[in-house]
Amino acid sequence: MTARFRPSHATLVLAFALMSPPGISAPVSALTSPTASATTSAAAARYDTRDVIFSPVKAVNGMVASESALASRIGVEIMRQGGNAVDAAVAVGFALAVTLPNAGNLGGGGFMLIHDAKTSRDVALDFREVAPESARRDMYLDGAGNLRSGASLYTHRAVGVPGTVAGLLKALDEHGSLPRAKVIAPAIDLARKGFPVGQSLADMLATEADTLGQWPATRRIFFKDVTGTCTPKPCAPDKQSVPLAAGDILRQTDLAVSLEAIARDGARAFYEGDIAVKIAAEMQRHGGGITVADLKRYKAINREPVVGAYRGNRIVAMPPPSSGGVHIVQMLNILERYPLGDYGLGSAQTIHLMAESMKLAYADRSEYLGDPDRTKVPVAGITSRAYADVLAAKIDARRAAPSAAVRPGNPLPYESDQTTHFSVADKQGNVVSTTYTLNLNFGTGIVADGTGILLNNEMDDFVSKPGVPNAYGLTGGDANAIAPGKRPLSSMTPLMVFKNGEPWLVTGSPGGSRIITTVLEAVVNAIDFGLNPAESAAVPRFHHQGLPDVLRVEKGINPDTRRILESMGHTIKVQAVMGRTQTIEIHDGVLYGASDPRNPDGLTAGY
Repeated sequence: MTARFRPSHATLVLAFALMSPPGISAPVSALTSPTASATTSAAAARYDTRDVIFSPVKAVNGMVASESALASRIGVEIMRQGGNAVDAAVAVGFALAVTLPNAGNLGGGGFMLIHDAKTSRDVALDFREVAPESARRDMYLDGAGNLRSGASLYTHRAVGVPGTVAGLLKALDEHGSLPRAKVIAPAIDLARKGFPVGQSLADMLATEADTLGQWPATRRIFFKDVTGTCTPKPCAPDKQSVPLAAGDILRQTDLAVSLEAIARDGARAFYEGDIAVKIAAEMQRHGGGITVADLKRYKAINREPVVGAYRGNRIVAMPPPSSGGVHIVQMLNILERYPLGDYGLGSAQTIHLMAESMKLAYADRSEYLGDPDRTKVPVAGITSRAYADVLAAKIDARRAAPSAAVRPGNPLPYESDQTTHFSVADKQGNVVSTTYTLNLNFGTGIVADGTGILLNNEMDDFVSKPGVPNAYGLTGGDANAIAPGKRPLSSMTPLMVFKNGEPWLVTGSPGGSRIITTVLEAVVNAIDFGLNPAESAAVPRFHHQGLPDVLRVEKGINPDTRRILESMGHTIKVQAVMGRTQTIEIHDGVLYGASDPRNPDGLTAGY
C-alpha cells in the first residue's frame, strides 16, 4: 500500500488547538518533583483508529519515509525485490541525489544509524565531510582578522571532502544484501530519463538563482534559455536564461554517468577515478582546496552510538561529530524529572521547561562539541544523570533564565536549513535512520564540471572565528576550529527509540540548528503524549538555542500560551516552520509512518 499524508496548515493549527490546553496545569511542587511517573496515562495506551486526529500510513512488510515520493517508492520497490532496510536506505540515498538536489547528494556527507536485526547490533556510521589538507584555522579571515563575507559558503574554498558515497557503500557492503548495481540502478534511470520539476524544487531554484546561475556547469543542469533547455550547450548567461520551472523535465546526464561509474567500480570511482580527477580539476581552476589526494584519503567510520534512557525507553542516537545525540540524551535526562504528560501538550509549562533545557544544552554545545578524533568530547559527562541533576537545579520552573546568564556547565567531573532525512524499516526488524546534507540549499551551488555533482559548503560548520555565529546562528570555540583532516560539528540527529529491547521509533529531520530540538519534540510527543507519527508531525514546533535569546515558535501555538510564556520572561517570535520529520513507529509487528506535512513533496510508503 502507498499513502500520502498532507494536512493543510489550517488543519495543523486546528489539531494543535484541540490537543493543547493553555496555561500552567500543575502546582509548583509537582514541577520540581524528582520522581515523575515513568509512564503518563496518554502514553500508556497506544493509539487505535477510533482515537486519532491524523492517521499514519500502515504496512507490515517494509516502509520508507522520505522527502521525495520518487525516492520513497524506489526504497519500497527494493524491499519488494528482496532487499533489506539497508539496501532500501542506500537506494533512497542515491535517488535523493537526483530528485532532491538541494539536499540529497553525492557531494556532501552525513550520518546513518543502523539496527541490524541479525546481530541485534546498533551501528553509527559517520560519513561526515572532512577539511582538506590545505585548510587552515584562519582561512576565512582577512588581514584585519575579520571574516570575509561568503568565503565559507559560496566559494570553492567552502567545500569539505565529501563522504556520502563512501558512507552509503560502506553501509551496503557491511549490512546490505543486494548487489551495488541493482541498488543504484533506479537513481541512474531517474537521472538519465529525467522527471518533472515539482513546485517546491522550482521555488528553491528561483530563490537560489543568483547563487546557482554564476556557475556554467550548474546552469547547464538547472536553467533553461528562453526557447527551452540548455542541454547540451551551456545556458546563455544572466538575463537570457532562467531556472527550470514547475513541470519542466530535469535531466542530469552527467550525474547519470557518475552514478554508473559508482555502480560499476564502487567508491573507488568517486575517490580515485575519473570523478575524483574532475572534482580536483574544478577546485584547481577556482582556488579550491580539495585535491585527488584528499579524496583518496577519505574514510567513512563506524562509531559507537550515544545511548540513553527516557521513561523506560532506550534512546540510541548519533555520537560526535554529531551534537544531536549527546544533547538530546542530555535534555531528556533533565526533562524526565517533570511529568510533562500531566502538564499537557503545548502548555506553557511544558514549552518553558523544554526551552530551558534547550538553552543549557546549546551552551554546552558551544564549548565542548567537536570532532572526537581531534578533541576530547566529554560525552559520558554531558549525558550523565548526575550532571543532569546539576543542570536541572538551575531551572526556575516559573521564570526564564536570560541566555546571557546561561553559561556552559562543567560535565568533566561526570566523565567516566538544508538537510534531508529518511527512515526505513523492514519486516525482519532492521531499521535505518539517515540524515545527510550539502549544508545550505544546493550547498555552494557549484557543480563539479563534467560530474553533475553539486558540492557542499560544510566548511561553514566549523568555527571560522570564535564567538562569531555561522549561517545558523551557532557559535563555538576551539573544539570546532578548522584543521586539516578534521570533521566539522553537525546538528544532524538520526535517532532510534527501543521499547522492550525492540526498535519502536525511527526518526530524524533536516533544519540546521533546529534539527536537535525538532527531534527532541518528536521523542517527547511519542513518549509523553502518546502521539502517533502523523499527529506528532502535525504539532507546531518551538526552538531555543540560547543565542539569540529568542523562543522561536511556529504558527499554531495558542496565543494564550504565548502570553503566559512572555510573562515568564521569554521573548517570543513567530517564525517560519521548523524541521520536516520522517518517522516510523513499530509495534505489534505493524509499521506506522508519516512524512512531515511541512514538505508537500514527502511521502511515506509501505507494503
